[in-house]
Amino acid sequence: MMRKTVLSALTLSLGLSACTTSPLGRSQLSLFDSNDIDQQGQKAFEEYRQSHKQATGRDGKYVTCIADAIIDTLPEGQGPSKWTVGVYQDDEPNAFALPGGYVVINTGLMSVAKNQDQIATVVGHEMAHVLAHHANERSSTQSLTSTGLGVVQSVTGSSALAQLLGAGAQYGVLLPYSRRQESEADLLGLDLMARAGFDPRASIALWQNMSAASKGGPPTWASTHPNDGERSKALEGRMQSAIKLSEQAHAAGHDPNCGSISS
Repeated sequence: MMRKTVLSALTLSLGLSACTTSPLGRSQLSLFDSNDIDQQGQKAFEEYRQSHKQATGRDGKYVTCIADAIIDTLPEGQGPSKWTVGVYQDDEPNAFALPGGYVVINTGLMSVAKNQDQIATVVGHEMAHVLAHHANERSSTQSLTSTGLGVVQSVTGSSALAQLLGAGAQYGVLLPYSRRQESEADLLGLDLMARAGFDPRASIALWQNMSAASKGGPPTWASTHPNDGERSKALEGRMQSAIKLSEQAHAAGHDPNCGSISS
């Protein structure tokens, strides 16, 4: 009886209907006002900027050129009214996005992404997170999961059981949910960089470089990101349509030339 009650509580909390649809047609849960989420993103970015040194000179101009090429080809009204894309001093080859249009590229990524097309892959991926409202979706899922675990503890009186189910939720709900978001950002980002005239085939090379640069990590089931092989396979499945987008961009006069990182 207790087991049925616990399962019913979790089903009630985690089985609510999604409120929105992602750009790729996936159902999303969005419980929070987008303006509130954007304000949180702005606050987080300001805190990050105060504690990290922004790269100046060639790195900053190089990434700005690439980002501007992608932003200029976004449909009117899509995404934030202003994007803030910058390079910051951090040796880890990584990047992240915050709601409200903030994209941070680590200087460590500049030695892994070998050309403008590979950098465009990263920028497009991070911008895709913002355009797909992944932060709202993640916050909504975490909030709903926490609510469900609170119900379990109140029903059973067992904090140990709630903690056990919490671990199950972490690996069974939150992390796989994030992997879906990452996979979606890969595909959306591929389209974004291709529409700007960058070579989408560079995305495969980027993830090969990332795999070579990595020094091990958690197994895929315990990671917020799909492994590099899975990413490459998914990108290859979308590659022909992305190449057509890039060819159409060139025909329309979109042929970005941001130089090279060594120039």
